[in-house]
Amino acid sequence: MLTTLLAALLASATPAMNCHVGGYQLSDGSTLDIAPTDSDALRWRRIDGSTGKLVHGANDTWTSTFGWTDRPDGKDVRFDDCAKGGITFDGIKGQRMPLQVQDVTFTGDGGTKLVGRLILPPGKAKVPIVVLVHGAEHDSARLFDFMQRQFPEEGVGAFVYDKRGTGDSGGSYTQDYSLLANDAVAAVAEARKLAGTRAGRVGYRGGSQGGWVAPLAATRTKVDFIIIGYGLAISPLEEDREAVAFYLKLKGYDQSVIDKAWQLSDAIGLILSSNLTQGFDQLEAAKAKYSKEPWYKDVRGDFTYMVLPMSSDQIREKGKPFTTWNVQWHYDSMAVLEKLHTPQLWELGEDDIDAPSGETLRRLTSLQAKGLPVTTALFPHAEHGMTEYEMKGDERVSTRYAAGYMPMSIDFAKGIWHPPYGASKVVLPEKAATP
Repeated sequence: MLTTLLAALLASATPAMNCHVGGYQLSDGSTLDIAPTDSDALRWRRIDGSTGKLVHGANDTWTSTFGWTDRPDGKDVRFDDCAKGGITFDGIKGQRMPLQVQDVTFTGDGGTKLVGRLILPPGKAKVPIVVLVHGAEHDSARLFDFMQRQFPEEGVGAFVYDKRGTGDSGGSYTQDYSLLANDAVAAVAEARKLAGTRAGRVGYRGGSQGGWVAPLAATRTKVDFIIIGYGLAISPLEEDREAVAFYLKLKGYDQSVIDKAWQLSDAIGLILSSNLTQGFDQLEAAKAKYSKEPWYKDVRGDFTYMVLPMSSDQIREKGKPFTTWNVQWHYDSMAVLEKLHTPQLWELGEDDIDAPSGETLRRLTSLQAKGLPVTTALFPHAEHGMTEYEMKGDERVSTRYAAGYMPMSIDFAKGIWHPPYGASKVVLPEKAATP
């Protein structure tokens, strides 16, 4: 999760919007979402998890590549002019859906101006509403969170907002989960107010870092459900340790190697969690001791691998933003989750190398044993972002979203349950058979 945050120190993306962005109803009864990317390309997504990048080519045709690879997938897309809203996707005609959109400015914690958007399905019927709490990203959720349309395309309203310090919202970027949770409380109130009589069940969907923020917000306001995508029930420092161990195990190393690698991870964690005041000597000593070991090149973690190549001076320079973001390195997730009686769905990736699911799943199982309304779903061959992947050398390249991931999220928001959901391994609460 903090990988996204650290990467923002090294690069930034320029939003690229296009009038064809939107939700479409195809003539075969299915839906299709067209989303912007950080380039001139577009990205299509379907509820079954399939996706591809669209590049504008000759004869006003957009050609698609498979997932996030560079391989053509044989799908072409043609759009009518924007006023007509028509589309032909892989030979299937479709039309832009008349989703109901309301943009709003509202007030977060401390009077901070936040900018949000409510998107409802067509019609006047009461619908569930998902308030989207995004992760560690620095970009605008109103631009890039495609779920703001995918939920309404399938009959569930969505409220999306730029968190403080991002997009058009005011305030400073922060990793203070308590502050972000208060903003999320304000977002729920705003969503209910805007939806009026159309508001049915209202709940949170938190992705990645949102898995820390959304449950905390739910202890401060009444919601009907919480959906967590690839979140954690451990702290950010524990996350990095788990990620170091997980990747080394994938590479075939035993616990004795992991124990040594943790010396590197713990030193880097101390540097960051002490606001760059401690841990440098420990890190230099561990580097000197292990840098020539064969496993050293395979030390990854969530943030360790990005810091490890840096000198102490480089860490002090590039790490300055951390001293102002108020990252809650020792955050106690379980203290929140143990007192939360709101129905929760945790969707985890079995192969997540950034936020490994093993310890989180064990902790969630302990909550289920105590009778708390926690449903877990482990998706095989899925990583952070709930994408499946193929290998290109030592690198993973995402190919699609896990089958069943979005249908499960949509059904949970609606309060229904129609398994199976792809190949996911689902464990329901001990005292309940459905959400």
